[in-house]
Amino acid sequence: MKNIFKNKTVILVEEYILIAIGVFIYVFGWCLFFVPHNLVGGGVTGIASIVQYATGGVIRIGYTFFVLNIGLLILALRTLGKTFGAKTVFAIILDSVGLILIQDAIPYEFIKLLALDNGKLMSTLMGAIMVGVGVGITINAGGSTGGTDIIAMVINKYRNVSPGRMIMIADALVILSSLLVPSYRPDGTMLAMPEKITVVVYGFIMVMVEGTVLDLCIAGSKQSVQLFIFSPKYKEIADAITNDFHKGVTVLKGIGWYTKNDTNVLLVLIRKRDLTPLLKFVKHVDENAFMSISRVTGVYGKGFDDYKVRKKK
Repeated sequence: MKNIFKNKTVILVEEYILIAIGVFIYVFGWCLFFVPHNLVGGGVTGIASIVQYATGGVIRIGYTFFVLNIGLLILALRTLGKTFGAKTVFAIILDSVGLILIQDAIPYEFIKLLALDNGKLMSTLMGAIMVGVGVGITINAGGSTGGTDIIAMVINKYRNVSPGRMIMIADALVILSSLLVPSYRPDGTMLAMPEKITVVVYGFIMVMVEGTVLDLCIAGSKQSVQLFIFSPKYKEIADAITNDFHKGVTVLKGIGWYTKNDTNVLLVLIRKRDLTPLLKFVKHVDENAFMSISRVTGVYGKGFDDYKVRKKK
């Protein structure tokens, strides 16, 4: 039978496309909603924005962003593996270029309509949602937008701490540090201290919304389901799941109590994002297959999540 599943090359290409989409959403959220209001976010991008505001736009966010991420990239390569590092390098380069070019590419009328006319609060909320979604898409594809995202992913590898929470803590420290540095608007006027305090408050709102959206994106992609398949062609389906879909399958012995006949049931645990192609394949093999799907609260083991336990000294 022709293999209907995607090969690794196609999957890899799709992951890089998703990373590019996530980066674009992230950069667009910053350039459209945050920068016009001199808002400060967290992480490396927040530090880079402080530098841009302090220099009156001479040093753009993208340049500082790229330089600061070099050390974090080394950490990612050593801790998270070469594949993660390659995708992260790709994301960081796109981020850096985007943060430099997109600021000038967005028409002022568009910025005024969506950001300036709506005020700082609405801009903070809309920008934080876009940034959270962008980071979430990038992380789900196996990459990172750099900065505190890398730190969060490294810590999450060894501890059961949500990436969103770790990013919020680091971001809060960066936002508070903006009070110590002068900030200039695009027209050259300097923000007074009361305005900077307001920016800090908006920054805290920003990281809370962004962290919440990020956790929702990641939790949704990692959700798993349990699938029971009843079919006389169970052998053909089981072989395809194992060899083509590269997922584990268990054959359970049962008895159909109405017919009193022996039957074999397939038990499959799979990520929710992989469910649709699997269902299509089962229906392709046996149109009359009977299937039952249920959500599971947690799946730990090879191919799924690792249950992290702190080792006693």
